[in-house]
Amino acid sequence: MQTPKHARYAYRGRVPHEVIKTVEFNLLPPLPDEARVQVLAAPVNPSDVLQLTGEYGQLPPLPAVGGSEGVGRVEAINGNARGLEEGDIVLLPLGCGSWSTHLNLPTRDLVKLPHDVDPVQLAMLSVNPPTASLMLSDIVELQPGDWVIQNAANSAVGGYVAQIARRRGIRLINVVRRESAIEAVWQAGGENVLVDAEDLPRRVEETLGEIHVRLALDCVGGVHTEHLARCLAPGGTIVNYGSMSGERCMVSPRYLVFNGINLRGFWLANWLRKARADRRQALFAELAAMVADGSLHASVQASYGIDEVREAVQAASAGARHGKIVIEPNGRSRAAI
Repeated sequence: MQTPKHARYAYRGRVPHEVIKTVEFNLLPPLPDEARVQVLAAPVNPSDVLQLTGEYGQLPPLPAVGGSEGVGRVEAINGNARGLEEGDIVLLPLGCGSWSTHLNLPTRDLVKLPHDVDPVQLAMLSVNPPTASLMLSDIVELQPGDWVIQNAANSAVGGYVAQIARRRGIRLINVVRRESAIEAVWQAGGENVLVDAEDLPRRVEETLGEIHVRLALDCVGGVHTEHLARCLAPGGTIVNYGSMSGERCMVSPRYLVFNGINLRGFWLANWLRKARADRRQALFAELAAMVADGSLHASVQASYGIDEVREAVQAASAGARHGKIVIEPNGRSRAAI
């Protein structure tokens, strides 16, 4: 086994890649009812970057190991295996510090996954796909043919929203913040792609006619929240799940009061805390099956080894990307996908 290493940070700062570094650590044997897992892949999510800067809603105590999700291979089991065997591919529990070559984890927290699926795609299963799925199912009761509008359509969540909406027969308006992002959405199979601006509602009507948009998904905040609100039918709902602009959501009372627009937030961690175990398991089983059959897929810009964690975080923090940044702690299998 190679020398165990993980990406550790002891303080938080405004420049995220400067606060984290790769260090060796002593990997102890797994405790009773734990498994030692070799981490195969772990993405760098926006929430991971915000934890490094201290701007996320939930921060781990310091010092901490970076990484909130990932996938690994079981190397050893001590005690109750709970149906797992050595060699199984498993989904890591959220918040486990996945930017590490190895982890010892309770077997009760590991979810067995298919063997014959790209681990890089499986590594992104815990955060963005359920966020996309739940925003399309648990906010407004949508039927096939209903319309939804989303900004940040070229983001990872935006791509999953498009794929899941297509599978459910939901029509989608995709909004991006720059012209250069349009091609990426088209190549991913997205349609109705528009660049965000003050006149967005007029261009939506010119492009699609008078349609009844019931739900808007906002990951940008600032004035962009109101741009979506103006595209909604009276009584429609905006769900905010991020702030790529770094600004608070701005919506005039004209739309909240006189059009009856609803503004609410969504955070997957809250849903996971409240959901029954069988509901959580059913959701992840459905998403894993979609990854396995190829109907759920995320574009990956680049993959980095554990010793390149600073480069990975810096790349993930860049504004103009065309895919996810992934860390493969035990060996990089690709430079770009």
